[in-house]
Amino acid sequence: MVRSVGAADFESEMGAREKMASNREEIMQKPELLPERTESGRLSVNVGDTERLLSTIGGGALALYGLTRGSFSGIALALAGGALIYRGVTGHCNLYEAMGVNTATGTRSAKSARVEKSVTVNRPVEEVYRFWRNLENLPRVMSHLESVEVKDDKRSHWVAKAPAGTSVEWDAEITNERPNELISWRSLPGADVENSGTVSFRRTDGGTEIRVTLEYTPPGGALGATVARLFGENPEQQLEEDLQRFKREMEATGDAARRTTV
Repeated sequence: MVRSVGAADFESEMGAREKMASNREEIMQKPELLPERTESGRLSVNVGDTERLLSTIGGGALALYGLTRGSFSGIALALAGGALIYRGVTGHCNLYEAMGVNTATGTRSAKSARVEKSVTVNRPVEEVYRFWRNLENLPRVMSHLESVEVKDDKRSHWVAKAPAGTSVEWDAEITNERPNELISWRSLPGADVENSGTVSFRRTDGGTEIRVTLEYTPPGGALGATVARLFGENPEQQLEEDLQRFKREMEATGDAARRTTV
């Protein structure tokens, strides 16, 4: 039997609604899953005034843009915009509540995100390490970096691209260094994005294996990370692409040097 597209869509929507109703009943039976409320029954405020304003404005713009697209992806954007409007109007964020974050009072969770990626470069470890250790080289191969200014042997100033055409800045210091083996760093107090990590260099038969381990606290906590992904700023994907770009840069430079000496 052949069903029309409209019938299939109607059945799918009805199934989704039944599932949502079932989920609501399950949550209502488990008070610990419900958002925290004040004695008056209102949702507790855990979002700061500035974030509420930005959420409302940004959510309205996102919802309007999504509705004008007239597609499933547009509907998804409109729903995301609606969630941001709700967050701004109520001043309550369920993700903040789950993580113990309250930007209205300045309370933040200690949780951070962790990313680890590696790549093998067909160049000697000394050469690879030397290029990376000159931190001002990194914006050439890392697309999210706008600039790195070296202040001294340990400290540097970083500027990176952020979602929606904005940027974030921080000062960092090298906390551990073993030439041709590893470089560890951490951001200094006052950073827009708290971060730390290690890049290690290991000699292999094929050249040099580089492994980067990065820990960071997303701006705005878990919600900030979610919104960043919505705009295409995925740290794992970025790091993967940056390391591949680094590999191409190093191997191309090495090929050019060999051709010059021949």
